[in-house]
Amino acid sequence: MLEINRSLKRYVVGASLALCAVPLSAHATDVAIKVEPGVTIPLSAPQSQIYSAGASQSVKLLFGLTPFLDLGPSTSFTILPNRISGQESGVAWTFGGGLRLHRPHDAVSFYGISPWLDADLLYVRTGPLNRLGFDAAAGLSFPVTASRSFWVGPFVRYLHVGQPERAGFDNRDAKLFTIGLSFEFGTGLSPDASASCPACGVNTVSCPDSDGDTVPDTIDRCPDVKGPIENAGCPAYKKLVVQKDKLELKEKLYFAFDQATLEESSYPVLDEVVQALKDNKKFKVQIEGHTDSVGTKEHNQTLSEQRATTVLDYLAAHGIERARLVSKGFSSSAPTDTNVTVEGRENNRRVEFVVFFNIINDASVGSPQ
Repeated sequence: MLEINRSLKRYVVGASLALCAVPLSAHATDVAIKVEPGVTIPLSAPQSQIYSAGASQSVKLLFGLTPFLDLGPSTSFTILPNRISGQESGVAWTFGGGLRLHRPHDAVSFYGISPWLDADLLYVRTGPLNRLGFDAAAGLSFPVTASRSFWVGPFVRYLHVGQPERAGFDNRDAKLFTIGLSFEFGTGLSPDASASCPACGVNTVSCPDSDGDTVPDTIDRCPDVKGPIENAGCPAYKKLVVQKDKLELKEKLYFAFDQATLEESSYPVLDEVVQALKDNKKFKVQIEGHTDSVGTKEHNQTLSEQRATTVLDYLAAHGIERARLVSKGFSSSAPTDTNVTVEGRENNRRVEFVVFFNIINDASVGSPQ
């Protein structure tokens, strides 16, 4: 390899600075700059006979085509000291571009480590000689910041430089091996990426998963306790279903006729409500008591309030904080069925559990009992 001329130096430095000046305006990790300092060893003669191990520096600009695939230009500089003291070092510049295949940068399993492979087609300049070459590399990237905007990791790279036939010269191809550390700087993950989390079982940083059940918090109805995706992230409770805005009982609660006394057959249902509230500590519930239309309005209002309070007392007695519980009676003002038939009136005598989360306006739902 021969001495590089000054004009080429100015060109390469300018190109490298231009790469670093490109604004990272793309969303998420669509654009990144990768800097790769390393130690380079010549593998083949005549380079291995003339030069010792040296240093290299490369810069890559990467554009994300998919979460797995990047495309972009690259430039690099390699210098190999001459084995004979006082003799010129071997210097090579490369320009080109290629593809990188990698693990998506929002994955969190295995500590977020992202293995990668890349390959480039290159124009190689050594002194006055222009040649074609290619390189291939493999490495591991570790996220340094929570936003995934900075990555560090080891890599190895193989560079092959073709040598065209020239009379009177050694025309063997040059083969170089580099080992080093890569530093990648990108725009990172969008702060509001979790707003677009898909309804899938893929655990990602852009889809926070508090309970680690692979159901993103944005669609997990029980974000504090593990549950399968087919049950919206909630445990498979036997006597209730956690809906988006309420606990829906699969079985009715039974009270003594025209009284606020719970019958024992209601205990297993309420015990499972207790368990659901213990599992989901962010739930705050309003207990709504309802009656049918038989009797006076005043009597029904009092009865519905008393029954709702009885349920609240049961939950509190079994370990649920009263601050998470609100009771309210609705008398017969919100029927779910007709009050004309016996069956319809039976359906209207019910207690409902409406789920609220941390941030609620307590004044809008009444005061804790």
